[in-house]
Parts: sequence; C-alpha cells; structure tokens
Amino acid sequence: YKNLHNKIFNRFFEMGVVYEEEIAYISSRIRELRKERHLTVQELAYRCDMERSNLSRIEAGRTNLTIRTICIICSALEVELRDVIR
Repeated sequence: YKNLHNKIFNRFFEMGVVYEEEIAYISSRIRELRKERHLTVQELAYRCDMERSNLSRIEAGRTNLTIRTICIICSALEVELRDVIR
C-alpha cells in the first residue's frame, strides 16, 4: 500500500503543483464528490474558507492545485485524498 501511495504521489505531484492532465481529472472528481453530497459551490467554498470564484476555477480546471488546497477540499468533503486522485 505504501509503495502504491508513493507512486500515486510521484505521478500526480511535482513541487506542490499538479500537472495539467491531472488537474482536469482531480477537478472533475471534486465536482462529482461535491454533487454527490448535494453541496453547492458556495457551500463547499464556505467549508474550505475560500471564495466561491476560486472553487469554481478549481472545478473548471482553470487553476493549478497545491497539495494543501486538495487536502483542504478533501477535508471539507469528508473524503480521503485517495478518493479524489484515484
């Protein structure tokens, strides 16, 4: 499990910034998980303590994501990081 976990991190992250292809995938997963929980963009943004417009850009794949931001969103969605990146 640990080796797989490290491989996932090596694939998805480099110096705290996610690659463009993975941004699109992670962005769509965030949107999907938000909708599964019947949350609006505004509600999730509030839980993340970020502006609604920032979360909208994240879900649209129009911004780079840091590991920290992804973890904050995961916490707000009450999911594990692996649920977003798999």
